[in-house]
Amino acid sequence: MKIVKGKTSIETRYYISSLPDDAQKIGESVRSHWGIENSLHWVLDVGFREDDFRIRKDNAPQNFAIIRHISLNLLNPEKTSKTGAKNKRLRAGCDDDYLTKILAVSVN
Repeated sequence: MKIVKGKTSIETRYYISSLPDDAQKIGESVRSHWGIENSLHWVLDVGFREDDFRIRKDNAPQNFAIIRHISLNLLNPEKTSKTGAKNKRLRAGCDDDYLTKILAVSVN
């Protein structure tokens, strides 16, 4: 149920799950899934400006999405820099030693 400008609306969502009929457990699972999903999309949007990409032809959108996911997976394990993915990405683009360090972390 949602109340906006004094009006109440009820939204129904349907899920397919093998969980037992336990509303509490199902609610926690759904919220947990969307929390992870939303944080990933936030990082991709802020760190990689994914929403600004205007690549629309053929397989290019999917190919670039895969490249962004791979890049994020390479940046995440690097813990010496306490900055976000955006700054790590920019630093790797300017500093070959840092780029080598990121690529070496992923090999180990």
